[in-house]
Amino acid sequence: MANIHDSAYDLEKAIRESEEFQNLKSAYEAVMNNPQAKEMFDSFRDTQMQLQEKQMQGLDITEEEVEKARSIVEQVQQHTEISRLMEEEQRLNLVINDISQIITQPLEELYGDPDNRQ
Repeated sequence: MANIHDSAYDLEKAIRESEEFQNLKSAYEAVMNNPQAKEMFDSFRDTQMQLQEKQMQGLDITEEEVEKARSIVEQVQQHTEISRLMEEEQRLNLVINDISQIITQPLEELYGDPDNRQ
């Protein structure tokens, strides 16, 4: 029987070689090579991280912060290269979610099937 870690590394390699990852990588490089897009993208990610940190700490997010985030999201969505990057990221996330469902199937079957419970 194959080592489960070897299978995981094979899966990691397959993801890297996938069309979805290659498209994401190309879109990411396009954003990083465009100074205006990179600055806008970095601002978007910083804002996202700050809001997530506050949420995780149980802190309230102010209306001003919500408005700033909305404004940045609108700008980002209108930028062709960043918008493409976000679309490609979503496509890869769908693949990864599908893979996650597949590899957690044994646990779902074990815990989800009342006949298997003891």
